[in-house]
Order: sequence, then C-alpha cells, then structure tokens
Amino acid sequence: MEKRGPVLHIVVVGFHHKKGCQVEFSYPPLKRGEGHDSQSLPEEWKYLPFLALPDGAHNYQEDTVFFHLPPRCGDRTTVYGVSCYRQIEAKALKVRQADITRETVQKSVCVLSQLPLYGLLQAKLQLITHAYFEEKDFSQISILKELYDHMNSSLGSTLLEGSQVYLGLSPRDLVLHFRHKVLILFKLILLEKKVLFYISPVNRLVGALMTVLSLFPGMIEHGLSDCSQYRPRKSISEDAGLQENTPQLDDSVSVSAADTANINLGIGEGGRRMAGNHSAEGQKANVPFSQSEKTWNGAQSSNGTVQRLKVPSRTSPASSESDWETLDPSVLEESNLKEGERENTASEQAENLASEGMSSESLPITVQPQANTGHAVLVPGLISGLEEDQYGMPLAIFTKGYLCLPYMALQQHHLLSDVAVRGFVAGATNILFRQQKHLSDAIVEIEDAHVQIHDPELRKILNPTTADLRFADYLVKHVTENRDDVFLDGTGWEGGDEWIRAQFSAYLHALLAAVLQPDNEKTLSDFGTAFVAAWKNTHNYRVWNSNKHPALAEVNSSHPFQGQYSVSDVKLRLSHSVQNSERGKKIGNVMASTSRNVVQTGKAVGQSVGGAFTSAKSAMSSWFSTFTQSTPSLGD
Repeated sequence: MEKRGPVLHIVVVGFHHKKGCQVEFSYPPLKRGEGHDSQSLPEEWKYLPFLALPDGAHNYQEDTVFFHLPPRCGDRTTVYGVSCYRQIEAKALKVRQADITRETVQKSVCVLSQLPLYGLLQAKLQLITHAYFEEKDFSQISILKELYDHMNSSLGSTLLEGSQVYLGLSPRDLVLHFRHKVLILFKLILLEKKVLFYISPVNRLVGALMTVLSLFPGMIEHGLSDCSQYRPRKSISEDAGLQENTPQLDDSVSVSAADTANINLGIGEGGRRMAGNHSAEGQKANVPFSQSEKTWNGAQSSNGTVQRLKVPSRTSPASSESDWETLDPSVLEESNLKEGERENTASEQAENLASEGMSSESLPITVQPQANTGHAVLVPGLISGLEEDQYGMPLAIFTKGYLCLPYMALQQHHLLSDVAVRGFVAGATNILFRQQKHLSDAIVEIEDAHVQIHDPELRKILNPTTADLRFADYLVKHVTENRDDVFLDGTGWEGGDEWIRAQFSAYLHALLAAVLQPDNEKTLSDFGTAFVAAWKNTHNYRVWNSNKHPALAEVNSSHPFQGQYSVSDVKLRLSHSVQNSERGKKIGNVMASTSRNVVQTGKAVGQSVGGAFTSAKSAMSSWFSTFTQSTPSLGD
C-alpha cells in the first residue's frame, strides 16, 4: 500500500453489544486486499479498537485519546494515534442498522499518523467527528475519505519545527496543578523509572502525560519514534514455539474480541507465575523488530554499525544494559554533530546570569523563550537512532524497550510486567492499574496532584536539593503571578508555556554541561548527588555520553539556581516538607479544620479562642521544625 502522506489511515471504531469494540471502517483498508469495512486487524495493531474506544467511555458524552501503536513489519517508527469518541442516542439516528440494539451508539473516529501532531490532529478530528455524528447516518463515509485527503495535503514534517507541535499541551496548567512536583516528574522520567499516570476521562490523562514529556527538549518532535516497540500478546502454545531471535513479525494470528477480552491480568500468585514462566506470553523477542536489518531514520551506517545496533538475543532485564557495555569504541569516536552556529539563546542567557553566586532572593535566570524557528541542525544519532540537535537532544529515553503509552487499554496490562520492557511512562483510567502498585515505581494521581513513590530509596534520590527548590519556586511564582493575564496563555512572555519549556531546557543543558566538567562534585550536588549517580546508570545517559557534544562548552556548567543558603531557603524547605510528608499533611489539615471551627463560633468566642489558637499554632510550628529535617519530602 503506497503511503501518500503522514496520515496512514482514518478508522472508525464502534462498540458492538455482542462482539465488543471492533473496527467498522478504515480508509485505506488496514490490511492489503481487504475492504473498507473489514474488521480484520494487523497482528501488531490488535489492540487498536480498545485504544480508540477507551474503557469506561460510556460514562462520558465525548472524549479524546492519544495513543501509540508499534510499527508494522517493515516500518521503522511509532504510529501516533488520535481518537475522538462520541455517543449518540440510537433513536436520533436517521438510518438505524439492525445490529443496533442499545439505547446509545458509541463510536470513535481515529487518525493514525506518522507525525506526532497530537493537538493539531485533535483539533481537525473533533470537527469532522462532530459533522460525522450530525449526519445521523454512519454509512455516510465520504466525509472521512475527504478528511484523509485533506490531512495528507495540508500536514507535513515542517510542522514539527514550529510551535504547532505543542498545540493543546499547557505547561502553565501543569505547573499550576503540580507546582514543585513537576520537577520530580521530570527527574523520574530521566531515571527511566516505571511511571503510571492515572485519571479519568482520558483527555485529561493524555494531556497531562504528554505535557510532562514536552518539557524535554525535542522529545515530542523527535524522541518518540521508538517508544512503542512491543510485541502483542500471543497464546501460550504459540509462545512455546516462538524463537527468541525471530527477526520479523510475518506471522498473523486470528484472535477474536472475546479471546482478547479474557486476558489474564496476572492478579494473584498463579497469574504472576504464569507471566514469568512464559515471558509475559509472547513478549520474549526484544525490541525493536528487525532492527538488525535496517538503518534507523536514514542514518548512513556501515554493515558493522548495523551489527552493533542488532537486537539482543537475550531477554533478561539486564540485556539492554550489558549490550551497551560491549559497543565498539570506534563507533563512538566519530562525532556526527556539525560544528557551526550554536543557536540556543535560552542557554546563553542562563549562562550569563548564573555565572555569579546568587541567593534565592535574586532572579538568577530570566530566560526568554525563543521560538522554534527550525534552524537547529538535526542529524541522525548513530546509536540512539533519533534526530538529534547539537546538544544531543532529545535524550534517548524512549528507546530499547522503554515505552511511552499515553493511554493503556486493559488488554495491554501484561506489558507492565513484560521482561522485554525496561520501563514505561503510561497512562491508565482503569483502577486495576492503580491497585497493582508492585508493577510500577511511581503512580501519579493527576486529580490530586499526588506522586506516590513506593521505594524509600527512590524517594531519597528524588528529594529536591535547595537549588531545585529555588528553581521550582521560581516557576510556580511566575506562573501564579501571571495566571490571570488574558494575553499570556500560549505566548512567549514570562510564565507562559514556551517560557516554562525554556526553563527546563536550560536546566537540562546545565545538568549535561556539569557532568562533563572535571572535579564537578560540588556542582553536581546542586542537582542531587544521589540523583546524578542514578542517572549515570541509565540507558539515555550512556547513549548521550557515548558521543561528543561541543555545543555544551558554551553552556554554563552549574545549576541555574546555585548560590548561598539563605533564610528563604529554610522557608522553602519547610514548606516543601509540610506539603509532602504524611505528618505534615495531617498537621496542616488539623490546623485548617481548627481554623474553620474558630471562625464559625462567632466573633466573641473567636476572639478569645483565636489568641489561644495563634499561640498553639506558633508552638506547633516551632515543634514541627525540629523534625522536618528527618522527614522524607516525598513521603507520599
């Protein structure tokens, strides 16, 4: 099938009262030789119906889903899916098919694209989905074919160079909601931990998750092309005959909707034992598919280089790490970065302003966001396989088995314990995901802005330094102060979306520049000594460090908010401890409750009790400060 543009398919998924979620229409057909109304699916995309029509969708009139599909055999990169869901009363239809037996009809219109233009695709798709439903006759598919032609004629890779790639992703809202915890989320992903986001409906889930990823320079544009390299789950009998080094996915298995729905979730010891014995039932082959037979993203490589990029034949969790230790050093000596103009004004300004020691009262960085003009030199990384800039961005986080799944269907649950999956940043709306805490390192409950980190050692590693607290406080203050500015949203002023992304870009560039310096222990302590040590053991650091990045010589190699300790830092630390420790929260809740009761007792009583309450509050604050130093800041 010849691809005419970035959009591969327009798909309609419906809910059948007997068969469950199923594909009802696809243009062009999903499988060569099939008709537009074929319900047959490529094996790699067997979860498509459950991703496009999310779990619990019947609770909402409409919703939007971002999801990722693995590449089909012979293709190279992630397929980016955007789905718009709606439901309509059956009695409102002009033409009602015989198999419509329920009071409501639930369908999703879905775009499968080769470009990660989530918000832009969503905006176009919502209009078409609305018009499609307004027809009240779902056999009228001409509008969907027109959508396919329109998108392929109007969308192109040049859109990745501008701000439209971030359409609908608001770091301002993220900072307002999570406040200083945004930096904790940022570091969690840098450490390649298993991070699960949780909330309903799906549009809030995928919006928050993808906004966090947008804080990483170049990640949305070029860093997700290898983020969904997983094998769909097969039956045990098929898995028994599957060779670990199978290079291709030519085998096609017919699986009914009922079979797919009856997935063993691994709840209980028996289920977990079976998943372990059978390598998560069919997930043995490591990722990506057929990697040894192709060169990533057009990189010109010798046969030797391709051999070094070969998929590991082992499936142990350590295989992905040990393979990089045996890389031929000759492939690392040759820098594939062009020496030329270095256009990163954000980092240069941060360098000039952070060169002096500063207290937290000053404004150590006033980075003004720069529009992404598309002039940055991007070259294919020989090892990462990603399009990289002169700083080595984006980092190769979502590669070699570290997955990004903005929305996970219940049928994909087995991926969380798959030995071929190093880790993941995934989103879920089903409570079963949240309940199985042993399958993730951190659960992010978006509704309450609650980051639950299970391992005390990991909490200690992520405990923010004084410089980190200053950085987070700087972000929160600027966003909060400008939250009511009607002209601010989405523009480049301080506190705006682009400005926030520029701050994180400067932060990451400074961290990268710092690790390159000799005798850098003092400098790295501002980022967190334990954190940096853990980060240096990650796959993305090893890949980045395997190449030379001369542009970082122009970046100041110190934390943007390094400086002398001050009284303000004590206040920041105390505030952070109170907000994030269990004891601090309980004391805060007691204080708030007591304060409300005082107000409600009346003026006379309030005056007499109020003085006593103030004294008690002062005493409690004094007492509390004696043990905040030993309270884990990420105790939640």
